Amino acid sequence: MTADVHRPLGRALLHGWRCKCPNCGSGPLLKGYLQVRKTCSVCREDFTPQRADDGPAYLTLLIVGHLMAPLLHIVFVTWRPEPLIMFTIFAVGSVALSLYLLPRLKGVVIAFQWARRLHGFALGNT
Repeated sequence: MTADVHRPLGRALLHGWRCKCPNCGSGPLLKGYLQVRKTCSVCREDFTPQRADDGPAYLTLLIVGHLMAPLLHIVFVTWRPEPLIMFTIFAVGSVALSLYLLPRLKGVVIAFQWARRLHGFALGNT
C-alpha cells in the first residue's frame, strides 16, 4: 500500500450521497436502512474501519432545523394557518426530510473518512 494513491474527495462524497461504495461507486454501502456492509460486493473495499457514530444524526438535525425553522416563521407570518394544521404539516415534513437525509449523510460521512484515510482506511485496497 502506497500512501500517494489519490482519493478524490468530491467523487467519494457523491458516491457516499448515493449510498454507494466511495471507492468504485458501484457496490452498495449500506445493507439496510443504516447498517454498513463489511466490504463492497464489487471492489472488496473494507468498510469495517468506518466510525460514523452520531455524526450523521447531528448533521441531519442541523440541516432539518436550519431549513424548517425559517420556513415555519415565513409560513406563520405570511398566511397565519391554524396551529394544528401548521404543526401537522411541519411535523410530517420534518420526519420525512430526516428519514431521507439520514442514510445519505451516513454515506457522506463514511466517504469522507475513506477519502481522507481516517480510522484505518489508509490500509485499504486503494
